[in-house]
Order: sequence, then C-alpha cells, then structure tokens
Amino acid sequence: MPVLTTPFAQLDLLRQPDQPNEPLQAFDAADEYLLKQLHEQGLQPDSRVLILNDSFGALAASLAGHAQVTSSGDSHLGYLALQINLQRHHINLEAVRFVPASQQALGPFDYVLIRVPKTLALLEEQLIRLHGQLAPNAQVLAGAMLKHLPRAAGDLLERYIGPVQASLAVKKARLLSATPQSKAAPTSPYPTRYRLEQPQLELLNHANLFCREGLDIGTRAFLPHLPKHLNALRVADLGCGNGVLGIAYALHSPEAQLSLVDESYMAVQSAQANWQAALGERPVTLRAGDGLAEQAADSLDLVLCNPPFHQQQTVGDFLAWRMFQQARAALVTGGELWIVGNRHLGYHAKLKRLFRGVEQVAATPKFVVLKATK
Repeated sequence: MPVLTTPFAQLDLLRQPDQPNEPLQAFDAADEYLLKQLHEQGLQPDSRVLILNDSFGALAASLAGHAQVTSSGDSHLGYLALQINLQRHHINLEAVRFVPASQQALGPFDYVLIRVPKTLALLEEQLIRLHGQLAPNAQVLAGAMLKHLPRAAGDLLERYIGPVQASLAVKKARLLSATPQSKAAPTSPYPTRYRLEQPQLELLNHANLFCREGLDIGTRAFLPHLPKHLNALRVADLGCGNGVLGIAYALHSPEAQLSLVDESYMAVQSAQANWQAALGERPVTLRAGDGLAEQAADSLDLVLCNPPFHQQQTVGDFLAWRMFQQARAALVTGGELWIVGNRHLGYHAKLKRLFRGVEQVAATPKFVVLKATK
C-alpha cells in the first residue's frame, strides 16, 4: 500500500468504507502538493489551519501536532476515516477538531487548505462562510487533480476571497492560491427550495445535496410506487438525501416509525428541516452515519433506498452493494428492501445473491423499482 510521505509525516492511510483488496489509495498528488506548499510557508505550531473536504484525513492527520488543526467536510465516512487514520498512527484524536459542513467553522484561521469538491455549490458555500473568519495575512490554498479542477473553482475563489494565482502542474495536480481582500459580506444562495405536486411538498436543499434544484429522475420514478402500510412498521430511508422518500412514505403510513440516515451532514440537515415542515413534531430518527452499520440486526421491517453510484469522484456500485448488505442484516425475516436503480446497473441480479425473493414492482425506459424480501 502506498505511503503518504511529506515533510510533516509518513502515513499509511485507509479509505472508508474499508474494502478488501482496496484498489484506490486514500490520498493523491494534490494532497502532497498542498502539504509541500504549506511546509514552504514555514508553518508554526501556533498557526491555525482550516482544512476543507479532506477526503480520508490525509491532510489533517499529516498536520496534527504541527499546527492547530480544524477539519470540516460533509462526509461522515470522511470523518470516520480521519478518526481511524489518527488512531492507527497513535495520534491523539483531540489534535484535530472536526466540524461537520452543516455547522460553521469558527476562526480566525491563518491558513485554509481546500480540496476542491465535486459539487461546486459546496465550495461556494464554504467560501462564503470564510467571510470574517480569516486572520490578517491569511493564505487560502485550493488543490485538485487537473481532471477534477474546473475553471469555475478559480472564479469562485476570486469572487469570494480575492485574486487567484494558479501553480504549475505537478504530477497532474494543481494549486490555486487566493489572496484575501476586504469584501462586503456575501449573501448565500443556499439552501435552495423546490416544490413537488405529488405529494405536495416544498423541499429545502443545502449546498451539497444531489439534485438540489429539482427532484432527481430516479426518485421521481420511485415515488408513485412506494408501499403504503397502516400498521406501525419500523422503516429506514437509507441514503435519505433531502428526506423525500421517507417523508412521502410517512405521509401515507401514519403509524410507521421512521429513521432517515445519510452519510452527508448537509443531507441530514436538509431532511430534518423538510420532515418538520411536512410532519411537524411527529417522532423520527435522523442521523449522519455509515449507512445502517450502526443499526441493530433484525430491527427493521422495511428499507427504502435510492442508492448512489459514486463516492466523490469515484464511480462504481460498491456503495450500493454495501447498502444492500447492511439492509439485509438490519431487516427481520420477511422484511423488505425497496430500491430504484438504473436498468443497466443490474441490481436485480445482485439482490438475488442476498435475498430469497426479488421482484420488479415497476419500470420506466431508464429505471426499475425492485422489492427484495429477506
């Protein structure tokens, strides 16, 4: 396994979720470039460093003990990876303060290191929140692999921070250095909202939500076919996003006990606001988590899921497969997993390997709705 070697540390890092024979490493050349650049700046132990979107803790674990480190991101899996990587290198967990992206990281900060996220709306919201949080002469450095660095990232840095200078490319990575300027307090365009006709809902969406401008087409295909139950079933909306599946189900199933879980802090924050708007004080469990990893075995009657097919920039069905396994473990015998997926992903065959019965509930030219029975 490759080791991250920088002037600050040598680290053997793990990704999350942990996979046997993991083909991908937990850091890249952009992490190395950011750390090299920071070392050349003469980082001091009392320097206050904010790290944004540190995928698996490579930056924060490297800098722990070398500065006052705050890490903020929207991935609970990223937070778990940071904890695991600190522990495996015997670094005190308190050496890094973690702030979920659903909360404001409070400065002032001398340095801000940014891994440019896939969702530029998240970057925009993070840059807006930096207003008033930068120390005098602060430095803001953003890094990414060239193939994941859109021109718009530099435009956002210029708009919200100040003049931007791009570095030379090193090992297919590039840095953007922004010099902070005095600017008027910006107004955030987030969260956004959109309305549904059926069911009649207005849905709030924080910056990092998938399809925050309108309902995604997979969920649109799923909603008309959600099951309806009058008894008090225990139900999880797995990978809940803004909570629309769980909320729509709950509206037609007044006795059901709902749990909404997502690995995105902003998704859970959005789902919480939407649940309250639609269902008031009706009890619900909302949490950021590693899917159903913390759910007790045989504790659910129904799981609803529109599984993701990517983790950050990596496309694949490994997260979906893991969610199916988690759902099977959490369901009682006879319990059901209902999912929607692109036809070409072949979820029907995968589910048959885990569940005793799999049937197609509905189909469109692009999507299938499947019910798998344990």
